Parts: sequence; C-alpha cells; structure tokens
Amino acid sequence: MLVYIFALPYFIYLGFKRKYKDSIPARFFLHKNSFFKSNRVWFHACSLGEVKSIKPVIEKLNTKVNISVITNTGFSEAKKITDEVRFLPYEIFHPFWQKKQKVLVVMEAELWYMLFLIAKRKGDKTILLNARISDKSYKSYKRFSFFYKKIFDNIDEVFAQSKKDKSRLEELGAKNITVTGNIKNSTCFSPTGKYIKPDGKRVIVLASTHEDEEYLLLQNLQLQKEDMLIVVPRHPERFEKVDKILYKYSKDFDKSYIRLSYNDTLQSDILLCDKMGELINFYEISDITILGGSFIDGIGGHNPLEPAYFENIIISGEYIFNQKTLFDDVANIYISKAEKLPRLLKQDLKRSFIKNTIDLEPIIKSINKV
Repeated sequence: MLVYIFALPYFIYLGFKRKYKDSIPARFFLHKNSFFKSNRVWFHACSLGEVKSIKPVIEKLNTKVNISVITNTGFSEAKKITDEVRFLPYEIFHPFWQKKQKVLVVMEAELWYMLFLIAKRKGDKTILLNARISDKSYKSYKRFSFFYKKIFDNIDEVFAQSKKDKSRLEELGAKNITVTGNIKNSTCFSPTGKYIKPDGKRVIVLASTHEDEEYLLLQNLQLQKEDMLIVVPRHPERFEKVDKILYKYSKDFDKSYIRLSYNDTLQSDILLCDKMGELINFYEISDITILGGSFIDGIGGHNPLEPAYFENIIISGEYIFNQKTLFDDVANIYISKAEKLPRLLKQDLKRSFIKNTIDLEPIIKSINKV
C-alpha cells in the first residue's frame, strides 16, 4: 500500500502519455475498469502477441471468456475475441476486484502473486499456460525462488514450452507440469487486408524495430534498384521519429519515400508503416523479413512464426533470448550482425517455414475439466 501511495505521482504522470492513457487510469485507478462477469474462463495475457496466441485455444473451448491485459495493443486485440476485456489492476485491488471464475488461465511469465492467490481463495482452477523462463531471466528467478514458490503454491497446473522450461519451473516450486511446446505454433495466420506487390520488386520488411535499430540497420542496408523497403516500428509512439530517419535516408540515397497513412499503393522505394495491425499483411507479400528487437541487446527478439508462415526469408540479430523456443521451431532463419547484412542479402537464401506445430487437446481437456 505504501509503495502505491508513493508511486501515485508517477502513475499520474504516465497517464498523460499516449502509450498509457487508457491502461494507467484503468490499472492504477480502476477508471472504466469494472468487475468481470463471474463463472467464466478467464484468460490473462500481457500484450498483443500473447492475446493472438490464445485465440485458437478460445475457439476450441466454445465458451464465453473474460480476457485481461496489460497493454493498449493487447486490449484492442482482445476486443476482437470478446466484449469482456479489462486491464489487469494493480495488486492491491485484487481482493475486492476479482470475482469467482471457473478457471484462471495465465499466459507465459505473468506471475502476479495476488492474481493467483485470490483466484485460489475464491475456488478457481488455476493454470499457467505456455510457461517459459528465458536464459536471461533465469538467475533473477533463482534469486527470488522463495517468492516464486509462494506463487506456484497457488497454481494447479502448468503447461511449459520446453523440457528446459519444465526443469527450471520445477526448481522454482512448480508442480503438475506438462510440456506441450509453444502454443503460438498452433496459430494459423490470416491477413486482415490485401496489398498488391509491386511488379519486379524484392520486398524487404524491417519488422518490429526498436529505438536505435532503424538507424543501425539502415546504415548497413545497401538497397538495390529492384528493392522496396517497408519499415514497421514496434511502438506507434515512435512513428514520427522514424519518419524523420527515413526521410533523411531517402534523400541521402535518392530514393522515393512515403508514409502508409498518406498513400497505401506501395508505389515508393521506402515505406513507413504508420498504422497498427498491418505487419501480417506485409508478410504476405514480402520476400525478406529482417526481425527487429534482436540487433540491440535487452529486448530479446520477436516472434518468427508469422513471417515463416508466409515463407519469407528471415534474418534476425543475435539477441533472441526471449524467443529461443520459437526460433527452434522455424527452419532456415539466418542469424546475423547488422554489418554483415550487405553480404548476406547478396546470397541465394532459403525461405523459412514452420517445422513444428502442437496439439492443443491436453490444454483444452484441462480447462474443460472443472
């Protein structure tokens, strides 16, 4: 409680930022964040990728669900699945905010102590789904193993991504663990719109790029006459900054440049995707995807399954510690430093594809067994 009180000014400050204008008031002040309907299956997923990955599970359940999230993009995606969507409140609100549900299903590493504790006290079955512990975070988990044991005391069943994850989870006190693989592998990806690929062009997508990555990658890209470059920043609040970077780059190298919001005909050498939800549509027409979040340390890479599903050639940086299990499930991913991109792009590269898919039935049976 004291932590919350002292942090209030910071929460209020964040609430004025566009990125947090909905989530901060909802999570820390319960603004427009009422109780869920009771006795449903409640899924908690952090952000956009996790929400997308639970959709096949929900479709197989054929029941009404609640979904809680952390991010604005996750909220928007969850709204496509159910009207019962909420931002997960700060932990001090859980004792009176949570209502009894049939099952609580929590995604990956969202190990919120009060969330599980209150759910168990109200008689919910609790499941940790798609559980993983990355190499980078493993030491931190071990350091606070006493705390995580208390969390796992309130989790009935765990579905882990790999045998390594299972072993690490057992060290932290998790029980009743089943290795199912990564449920993101069960997803079939469908474009939400249609773009016409320019005739004779090799389309290269810089996907989900982060701060400093655009500049780093552009420094090392040598676009050929037949190349079209599409840049898709990870976070919408960076669109304006990336626009300035690409405008300067286009002038320096005498390339035509446009923003997608200004013209969506793809008739330029360089395009900034400044609309959300369009990346999957560009994967459908692209030849090469350079996955961001992996060329600078600290982020841990991004999901390669979508571009692999559309058989893009996938190039990634070396910092992929958050996505290792997914990378293992995709054939022909090229790991490269940014400075080696020019030589790599001149080679005859093989297209990527998904090697492994998973069976969701053990998960469905567990959720239904209440």
